[in-house]
Amino acid sequence: MSVRVRRVHDPAEPEDGVRVLVDRLWPRGLTKEAARVDEWPKALTPSTELRRWYHAGEGSYEEFAERYEAELAAEEAAEALDDVRELARKGDVTLLTASKTPQESHATVLARLLRG
Repeated sequence: MSVRVRRVHDPAEPEDGVRVLVDRLWPRGLTKEAARVDEWPKALTPSTELRRWYHAGEGSYEEFAERYEAELAAEEAAEALDDVRELARKGDVTLLTASKTPQESHATVLARLLRG
């Protein structure tokens, strides 16, 4: 099992496996054909309130990650996380985000949880 995080704007690679977009909004300037997204579970994305709080610079990445993990405990999000976890058990999964700093984004939190 391999779970990795990549920018959605980067070209698809054969080793990506199942490509899962984990952003709530579709990335600007990117066609669906170019993105090659296989799954888009919007229930896995941080709430609008949490995103705005984090991008306003009001808290640390560590606090954002804690709050996001708490949101993932909600029923719909937990089910979506289980679905992606099942995909990862079957093969490679690439979590896609438009974030310019994916290493400090919700995608990295998801990858850590999926790797268990």
